[in-house]
Amino acid sequence: MDLQERIRLSETRVFKTVFPNNTNHYDTLFGGTALSMMDEVAFIAATRFTRLRCVTVSSDRIDFTHPIPAGTIIELVGTVVEIGNTSMKVRVDIFVEQMYEQKREKAVSGMFTFVALDEHNKPVRVLSKEVE
Repeated sequence: MDLQERIRLSETRVFKTVFPNNTNHYDTLFGGTALSMMDEVAFIAATRFTRLRCVTVSSDRIDFTHPIPAGTIIELVGTVVEIGNTSMKVRVDIFVEQMYEQKREKAVSGMFTFVALDEHNKPVRVLSKEVE
């Protein structure tokens, strides 16, 4: 399998409903809840890409461009966008949809960096020699 196919197959999409128990006093999704969901989707994408143990080492610039109201559907999309020796970057976007309308817009975007680990928690190569 070539690199582009591997990236394509590791793309991760998760849909969720925003319920009132996940919102703040403005009836919009808590920022921390959004970050937690994004980190989880990024982790799944990184793991599907490498099929190795992966851990989050950083999150970079999270942009909240639109509020996410209670009673909406969100889609989180995680995509591997950069590959290093032992690390990779995963972009996660959150799209928000009204339940009874076709309108959809990007609400949040961010980048997460992961490192692949061996059984001794030491960094290991993300790609084998034959994939590079």
